[in-house]
Amino acid sequence: MSYADLERRLGGGGIVILDGGTGTELERRGVPMDAEAWCGPATLAHLGTLEAIHRDYIAAGADVITANTYASSRLMLSAAGYGDRFEDINRSAVRAALRAREASGEADIAVAGSLSHMVPMVGGTAQADLARAPGPAEMADAFGELAALLVEEGCELILLEMMYHPDRMPPAFTAATEPGRPVWAGFSARRGEDGQVLSFAPDKDIPFEETVQVLAGFDVAAAGIMHTPCNVIGDAIAILRDAFDGPLVAYPDSGTFKMPKWQFEHVVPPDEFLEFATDWVAGGVQVLGGCCGLSPVHIAAIAPLKARGRA
Repeated sequence: MSYADLERRLGGGGIVILDGGTGTELERRGVPMDAEAWCGPATLAHLGTLEAIHRDYIAAGADVITANTYASSRLMLSAAGYGDRFEDINRSAVRAALRAREASGEADIAVAGSLSHMVPMVGGTAQADLARAPGPAEMADAFGELAALLVEEGCELILLEMMYHPDRMPPAFTAATEPGRPVWAGFSARRGEDGQVLSFAPDKDIPFEETVQVLAGFDVAAAGIMHTPCNVIGDAIAILRDAFDGPLVAYPDSGTFKMPKWQFEHVVPPDEFLEFATDWVAGGVQVLGGCCGLSPVHIAAIAPLKARGRA
């Protein structure tokens, strides 16, 4: 699918279905996660499993599949000892998605490249390792390098994923928008102790309203909430709508993360996920999918919502 096809569907009020989690689905299928770079290095030795995941999401009804590049910027790979494999890992990840599309016979599927501002983390936690925190120039170089590779390899769009940190968002947005491909920006949120919707940042309470103000400085084609609990997404979308008037996106996570493994306890059942997604569509969301912890069965559950959109 060319991006123009996606754009026409969204412009006509239609619904687009994203895939679900890629890194967590690799883990669910027995692929080991790296202690420093999570799912990034898994591409090298588990291409067959990765392609199968993409094919399963296509079969479940996804219109967009996402290359396994979320955790494979040079910042992450170098910390894990894979810096010299940066190109191998990321080119292989995109090509795996492209091959899955070809093998599925569904030529109208779009391939997105994932770009996050993930930095090295403290093992066994979801906290950034401040002792290894990169500076602005290092982030700009790493994010720009990955964005350029994603475009070169044929991704139709770039997904900015898990945007939440005020210091890391600007270089990530700059890198994603510079190559000229459409960009969908996914913000992550959490609920504070008083019920307020906050940036996902775990070390300080940042009102979500402040987080999405970054959009004022960049031209993105869609924006939404991802890697956020289902019961927070609706309120976060309402805040985002005040800052952005384009197509809205929602793809939650379910479970918890303790580096380098996802904890799959209490993952939202597919039928309950459909109930949430139906409410999000009623609230104006046009792009639906899943993030960490959600699998092809969840995407199959929400795929019928495409029939509710205007073609």
